[in-house]
Amino acid sequence: MPRPSEGPAAAPPPGVRFAHGLPEPLRDAAARLYWQAFGAKLGRVMGPEARALDWLRGAIMTDHAVVAMSDGGALLGLAGFRSPAGAFAATDLGSLSRAYGWPGALWRWLALWCLSREIDNDRFLFDGICVDRGARGRGLGSGLIAAAADVAAARGYRELRLDVIDTNLRARALYERLGFRPAGVQRLGPLRHLFGFDAAVTMVRPV
Repeated sequence: MPRPSEGPAAAPPPGVRFAHGLPEPLRDAAARLYWQAFGAKLGRVMGPEARALDWLRGAIMTDHAVVAMSDGGALLGLAGFRSPAGAFAATDLGSLSRAYGWPGALWRWLALWCLSREIDNDRFLFDGICVDRGARGRGLGSGLIAAAADVAAARGYRELRLDVIDTNLRARALYERLGFRPAGVQRLGPLRHLFGFDAAVTMVRPV
């Protein structure tokens, strides 16, 4: 998972605004940003890139994200989340089959279900945090988390939760600076050969 920018932001950086919900015209930009962030992790399962982008364009639930945009309307970052109603990057068989066909959809759905099938009803669960490479270092990651915390509070959640790859120590350290603390480890077992990492650390913080 990509790391948030260093340091909490009390106010949006100049020229940046945060909003709940992805504007429909930015669907393609969001798909590309998400793949930029997570393609290395998901590439063996969701590749090739062209099909992965087709899947994401159709799978994105625009109301399951907070976004950072420039004053000109360009997408600079996003924080997707999950809820009982779905996830930012939906992995249902319907969305997968449109991009991969039914044989390709079935095994991908099973792999993704084994990797991340949980909906945390007690904590507000992130479904990926991404900041465009050209916009990093401006506090957008911490701003996205703060904006997501507002959504979580409005929905009655008391804690935020995210999962970070165990070997990504720099990202973990930065999340800890933003108030997250480790709460468990999820080991992949044989799935590590598909996804390229052994375990993910669950991290939580108060809203």
